[in-house]
Amino acid sequence: MSASQTTAPKRRSRQPLKRATNVTLSADVLDAAKALNLNISQVCDDHLRKMVTQEQERRWRSEHADFIVAYNATIEAEGLPLDQWRTL
Repeated sequence: MSASQTTAPKRRSRQPLKRATNVTLSADVLDAAKALNLNISQVCDDHLRKMVTQEQERRWRSEHADFIVAYNATIEAEGLPLDQWRTL
């Protein structure tokens, strides 16, 4: 490769980028977590990721509730598409 050719730097892993932030936690819980050698950042990241996913799913269901009701009513009235070719 010549000096004029450049490539983008490669990331070592597929892990998401991380950003530092300040979080206020209850002192007793933080002390207990440290005593258990828990990775506070990882625990917070994992739980927050779970909570974000749950909230996104809840909002999606709420935003699409009318469609889901209409679709289910159609399936109830007309049956599944291609149901006549279904094998058990």
